[in-house]
Amino acid sequence: MATVPAPLRTTVGNLCLGSAPDSWGVWFPDDEHQVSHTRFLDELVQAGYEWLELGPYGYLPTDPQRLTAELDARGLKVSGGTAFGALHRPEAWDEMLAHVRQVAALTAAAGAHHLVFIPPMYRDEKTGAFTESPELTAEQWAGFGRAADRLGRLLLEEYDVRLVVHPHADSHIQTQPEIERLLNESDSRYTNLCLDTGHVAYGGGDNLDLIRRFGERVGYVHIKQMDPEVLAQVAAEDLSFGEAVKRGVCVSPPAGVPKPAEVVAELARLDAELFVIVEQDLYPCAPEVPLPIAVSTREHLAGCGLSGTRRPNTDR
Repeated sequence: MATVPAPLRTTVGNLCLGSAPDSWGVWFPDDEHQVSHTRFLDELVQAGYEWLELGPYGYLPTDPQRLTAELDARGLKVSGGTAFGALHRPEAWDEMLAHVRQVAALTAAAGAHHLVFIPPMYRDEKTGAFTESPELTAEQWAGFGRAADRLGRLLLEEYDVRLVVHPHADSHIQTQPEIERLLNESDSRYTNLCLDTGHVAYGGGDNLDLIRRFGERVGYVHIKQMDPEVLAQVAAEDLSFGEAVKRGVCVSPPAGVPKPAEVVAELARLDAELFVIVEQDLYPCAPEVPLPIAVSTREHLAGCGLSGTRRPNTDR
């Protein structure tokens, strides 16, 4: 007798909502244009969020006891850590690993089990100047997946933290073919995807297609939207991501692409429990800008059914 397939998920109970310092205009550990970490944490609570990603290492307290005290005082919990590093530069491995170990140790101490790994941008975040070639060589590509797996295995075995690689504008993991190549050349035990819906759209990719075809590799999600008109300017004028952000490429729902409701519906079909972290790149912005955006975004996502704050119980 043929077995009856399990029904597709029809609720978003598998998705856990959070936010990040990025939604408060925070890109750097310390910068004169950024709000203080205490204001960020206070306003995060005011906006109705319970979970947060740590953001750039050094922005929030790096002493585990101090971090835990500040979070506990506000009823906040950590979904994951954030690290930056180059997997295509073997000569920089030791320096990269030292940084990632710091982030992983703090992430684990905060009770979280995901490390969002962001490849470096090949254009300067502030000036837009090219700092390296936008194309990897065949030799660099050949070692990329192996380097990711090496890092992912180390994180899993030593910190009980799962590596999720984050596609990013102006980086070597930006377009859908680049994302797919990374997934195809890496091991799902050690390397998975932080699906950043905005950066996928920025790179011309199809978020829904990625979820449908690589759903088992989606281990974590950043949800954001991009303005199609500014994306057209990026293509026409060869703008850097920093300049695109200044022009308002990141927009609040329901504006922009992809449509959050469609992404949420597709994620809800996956047989996995996932953190979905709100990000809206706002650097630089006036201090009073982020809070109302954070509130309206949470309310819109709640209208899409994404309002839960329970912790996923999966190892993915």
